[in-house]
Amino acid sequence: MSSAPAIEPARGATPGRVNLLDLDRQGLRDFFAGLGEKPFRAVQLLKWLHQRRVTDFAAMTDLSKAVRARLAECAEARLPSPIFDQESRDGTRKWVLSLDGGNAIETVFIPEAGRGTLCVSSQVGCALDCKFCSTAQQGFNRNLTTAEIIGQVWFAQQALDAEGRDRRVTNVVLMGMGEPLANYRNVLAATNLMVDQHAYGLSRRRVTLSTSGLVPNLRRLADDSDISLAVSLHAPNDALRDEIVPVNQRYPLAELLDACRLYVERTPHHRITWEYVMLDGVNDSDEHARELARLLEGIPSKINLIPFNPFPGARYRCSSRERIERFSALLQRSGYITTVRRTRGDDIDGACGQLVGQVEDRIRRHPRWGGTGENRA
Repeated sequence: MSSAPAIEPARGATPGRVNLLDLDRQGLRDFFAGLGEKPFRAVQLLKWLHQRRVTDFAAMTDLSKAVRARLAECAEARLPSPIFDQESRDGTRKWVLSLDGGNAIETVFIPEAGRGTLCVSSQVGCALDCKFCSTAQQGFNRNLTTAEIIGQVWFAQQALDAEGRDRRVTNVVLMGMGEPLANYRNVLAATNLMVDQHAYGLSRRRVTLSTSGLVPNLRRLADDSDISLAVSLHAPNDALRDEIVPVNQRYPLAELLDACRLYVERTPHHRITWEYVMLDGVNDSDEHARELARLLEGIPSKINLIPFNPFPGARYRCSSRERIERFSALLQRSGYITTVRRTRGDDIDGACGQLVGQVEDRIRRHPRWGGTGENRA
C-alpha cells in the first residue's frame, strides 16, 4: 500500500482559541475552572476527545448546551493532517503528518503478534547531532506541542480503525524524530494522556521514552512520571560516545548512569532498555561488548542491538550479521538480556526522518502549499 493524498497545509490555529488536545487531565481541570465549571468536566471531555475521538463539541451530548456553546466560542480540537501514507510489505505503516508553519513529522505503526507499537515524534528535526541519525542531519526546527504529539496517537488509531483489520495501538514509543527530554513539558503532558484511564489507558510499561541522555530532565522525569525508559547509548566509553553521540560531551556516561540508577530506584520498573546501534568497525568489536558489559554492571538492563539503517550521505555501514550475533552472544554470556531489533519497513524509507525529508521537498514545490514554510519557536 502506498498512497499520497492531495497535499494541503495543516489547518492553522484559530486566534484566541485553546486547542484542547494540548491539555492533559489537570490542564483540562484548570481550563474548566477558568470557565466556572466543575472539575468532572475534564473527564467527560477526555473521553470524548481521546476514547471516542470526537472533536465536534456539538456532538458531546453529556455536556450541557451552554457548555458546548462556550467551548465552540473559546476552544477547538485541532489535529495534525495526513499528507503521505505508506505501508511496507511487512505491514509497517508510515505516515507523514503536516503541522502548522509548513512543518512535517513521521509517525510509524509496527504490527507484531499480539501488539501494535506506534513510534511517535516529539520535535521537528533534532539538535543533538548524533552522527548516525538521519533526523539529526536535517537540523532542528521546533518542539512539537502536546496536541501534535498526542495527535499522532489519535490519528494513527483512527486510521487503523478505518482499515477494518482490527489493528490497535497497544504500545507507544517516543523514538521518532527529536529528543523527547528536550521538549519536556509537552512530552510529559502527552504521556500523561497516553496512560490516563479516561484517555488512552495504556499501561506505563507500554509507553517508552527514549533519550540520548539529557541528564537534568531525566532526573526530573524520575519525580514526574514512571513510564518506561530507553537510553540511546551506542558506545561503551566516553571517548567513542563523545564522537557519535555529542551530548555525551556535556553529560558524560558517569552522570548518565547515575541518573538511570535513580530512575530505576524511584519507579516500579525493573530495568532500563539500552539502545545500541551497530556500526561496522566503529563500536562493534569483542572488546566493545566486554566494555559495555562492565559499564552496565549492577543496573537492571535489557540491551537492544539495532542494525544501522543507512540513509543518503551516511558515513557508516551496518555491522555484519555475524558480528552482531557475536556481540549479542558476548553480552548474553555476561548475563544480560539482549535482543537484536528486527529491521522493519526497510522498503518504505525506513530510516527515521528519511521519508519526511523527501515529502517536505515535494510539499514545498507544490503550488497549493503557497510558501516554503516558516520556523516557529
